[in-house]
Amino acid sequence: MTRSFAAARLSAVAAAALISAAMAVTDARAEGNLTIYCSVQEEWCQLMVNEFQKATGITVAMTRKSSGETFAQVKAEAANPKGDIWWGGTGDPHLQAAEEGLTEAYESSMLKDLNDWAVSQHKTGGGKTVGIYMGALGFGYSADVLKEKGVEGPKCWADLTKTDYKGEVQIANPNSSGTAYTFLATMVQILGEEDAFAYLKKLNGNVNQYTKSGAAPAQAASRGETLIGITFQHDLVTPAVTSDVPMVVVSPCEGTGFEVGSMSIIKGGPNPDNAKKWYDWALTPEAQALGAQANSFQVPSNKSAPIPEAAPKLSEIKLINYDFAKYGSSEERKRLLSRWDKEIGAAQ
Repeated sequence: MTRSFAAARLSAVAAAALISAAMAVTDARAEGNLTIYCSVQEEWCQLMVNEFQKATGITVAMTRKSSGETFAQVKAEAANPKGDIWWGGTGDPHLQAAEEGLTEAYESSMLKDLNDWAVSQHKTGGGKTVGIYMGALGFGYSADVLKEKGVEGPKCWADLTKTDYKGEVQIANPNSSGTAYTFLATMVQILGEEDAFAYLKKLNGNVNQYTKSGAAPAQAASRGETLIGITFQHDLVTPAVTSDVPMVVVSPCEGTGFEVGSMSIIKGGPNPDNAKKWYDWALTPEAQALGAQANSFQVPSNKSAPIPEAAPKLSEIKLINYDFAKYGSSEERKRLLSRWDKEIGAAQ
């Protein structure tokens, strides 16, 4: 072997070693990253991210959007997924994502520790999603603002169409908001579809704004920007706790729907192993207790997680037998949203 050939060979070996080392560093970095799409309030999203990073050393990039917006993003990115896990938001779009093959099945060791309704969500979604919290739909108002308006407080869904509340009701758009889609599906289940859309047309005359976020009407009601906000009841509790606003939270007399807030691993995401680490961690009692610290008052899915004292008492609320399989299906959700757009949205 000549000296020049030997030197060239050593140089090639060294170069290969450097390339291997560089690839190893890149792989290590990939193992230390995670991209989360979060569909609860920003404060809760950020607290979860911070605590997970402390617990694991994994660097998390987080984007916060409402349930409908996140579903649209996951679907748009299906050919080249950017996110690893979708955490939070109403269960219906998570079920639609599962049906459309946008998410991965995962059997967490934590499933045995969850409430039946959380496990049921997992089964309904073919193992591709799981319940992380539960909350009942309703509406609310500030007692002070009601007094200023000089009207009687509503007690039932039917009351919200009264002329007393013209221009005084706020709700989100069901295309962007899982909360508002839950309301749409709830009214269809309570009244039947034709009567439900007749009701929604009457209600439309009293609505001052269809917001993007489902929690926004609660915040607007607490600030006096609208009298009544239709949203999940726990979102109405938050301003009462954080701002001492005398919020009145109403469980409608006809009964009401509810959400099973969910979590799903995005199919083909860049960091699947770390997605599973988040998934398992997010189902622990310790992680689920963070909601109350962020002033979010849903009922957690882990049976050992503490229920926030301020959380609405689900046992005292008349809950309907919400059909998640039907109203979380891709076909039904698309059909109802299309009809809403034509008959309600177009009237704006």
